[in-house]
This record gives sequence, structure tokens and C-alpha cells, in this order.
Amino acid sequence: MSDGRRRVFLDLEGNDNGTVFVIVAARTGVVYEVQGGGHGCVPYELEGYVLPVPGSGLDDELKDIFAGELRGAGAQGLTWPPPLLERLRAAVALHVYGSANRDDLYPTPLVLDESRLAEADEAWVPVLTPDGPGVLVWENSD
Repeated sequence: MSDGRRRVFLDLEGNDNGTVFVIVAARTGVVYEVQGGGHGCVPYELEGYVLPVPGSGLDDELKDIFAGELRGAGAQGLTWPPPLLERLRAAVALHVYGSANRDDLYPTPLVLDESRLAEADEAWVPVLTPDGPGVLVWENSD
């Protein structure tokens, strides 16, 4: 049964240039779906809109944390050791422009939303954006 919202799967497979995206939570009628969770291939979704983060290799440290350090096992329920949590904070501090409704002339860094840290998983990390809560997504290592 349909809830009337449009669903869009963000297929990030084969994203070799390291591009990342932010899905900003908003009532748009569009639900973005991604695959995360490392080898668990967990389906995630969020209603909102997508902000591309310009640049290449932006997922290098994220992949090093999740696919390297955590070995692609995902991170649900993980108690983050302080050094690894600090690396995650730094890795998500990418600069983005807000939506067209903002008058900001300069990009603002994303901030790890530690109130939702339990939701963090490979290719799905909760962040605070200039426009409110969202998630940072990139290619899953499965």
C-alpha cells in the first residue's frame, strides 16, 4: 500500500570519485533510500531533500573508519571508543551550503549529531546541517 510519497533509491555503487551526499530531513513527499551497514546491506531511508557535497575523495576517512577499522561489519549498537569517535567527528565536518531558503554566502561544516549516534552505521551517519537534522551518505562497502 502506497503512502503517497515518491521513493528514490540513491545508487552510490561504483562511486569511485568519493562523492558524498547529505539527505536533509524535511516534509517533501520524497523518500530517499540507500544501502548501508557494510556487509549487512541494511536498507535506510529518510524523507527530505539531497544536498551534494562538492569534492572528491570526501569518503576516504569514512571508508577507513567503517570498512577498515570496523571491517565492514556496520556500527549499529557500537559503543564508540573516544579516539574513533573523534575521527568520525572530523570525517563528517564537511562544508555544505544550505538550501535556497538561506542567505548564507559561505559553506557551513556538518556536525555529527551525537544525540542520534546510535543510528550511525556505514554509509549512514546522522549529522546536523545548516537546515536541520540529516544524514551523510556515501558508497557502502558491501
